[in-house]
Amino acid sequence: MTPRIRKHLRFTGMVQGVGFRYRARAAAQLYGATGWVKNCWDGSVEMEIQATEPVIDQVLLSIERGHFVAIDTIRARTLPLAEESDFVILDDD
Repeated sequence: MTPRIRKHLRFTGMVQGVGFRYRARAAAQLYGATGWVKNCWDGSVEMEIQATEPVIDQVLLSIERGHFVAIDTIRARTLPLAEESDFVILDDD
């Protein structure tokens, strides 16, 4: 069985005002990932996602398929697992 991991991701590019957060939440819920996503003051989007590596990859592919989403960079780091049961959209910074 593939272990669950947690990643903190920061996306830059055309990521605000294009449905990114809603697509991220829908994909995470579809694939059973938990975590959160939010817009940042600098125009980037920040996300923490917890699932197996293949599930996280599927969520990211679903986001990138958005018609208006254009991700330039993704900065990622691994975090300790957290206790949570859903994937939510947080208020903007």
